[in-house]
Amino acid sequence: MSGDMGLRERKKRRTYRTISDTAIALFLERGFDRVPVAEVAAAAEVSKPTLFRYFPTKEDLVLHRFADHREEAARVVAGRPGSVGPLEALHRHFTGGLTRRDPVTGLNDDPDVLAFHRLLYGTPSLVARLYAYQGASEAALADALGGGGLRDRLAAGQIVAVQRILAEENWRRIEAGETADAVEADAVAAAGLAFRQLAEGLRL
Repeated sequence: MSGDMGLRERKKRRTYRTISDTAIALFLERGFDRVPVAEVAAAAEVSKPTLFRYFPTKEDLVLHRFADHREEAARVVAGRPGSVGPLEALHRHFTGGLTRRDPVTGLNDDPDVLAFHRLLYGTPSLVARLYAYQGASEAALADALGGGGLRDRLAAGQIVAVQRILAEENWRRIEAGETADAVEADAVAAAGLAFRQLAEGLRL
């Protein structure tokens, strides 16, 4: 039975990826607003109802790539060693992402990643949906910080905002023509400054 469950889950993940990759390829080629959902379904060889079972909105076809990151900050805080504070753990994780060229840090100059970011930030409905994803990240992080009370929600909001601003600054510089290698040192320094400011203000 567990083997069947594992097979079904793998098939589900493959279907998610196939539909999302097909959609993003079409959106990059012709623009998000010019490609109807029915065309995405046909290209991915699924029915339109099946597509919507996997992706409740058209925007989720693109934002699926961020789905695994929605609770990432919460997982980092929950899984940190007892001797490491929440902000230190998050700072280390973000800096590690810079080293790995994780696209969510903005420090990635791969042409496919840049094209995806142009699609995302150049489409107002996708930006609005991204903020909804960030809201979910804030809620999960607030719970991990201490149960989701007002103080936790305020802290989570500031942390998520800082990470977003750092990523957008990195992406802005790379979009302007700099390489990821050229930006890295400044990106690491900016992250250090940002998390120090958080620590001084939030005292976590």
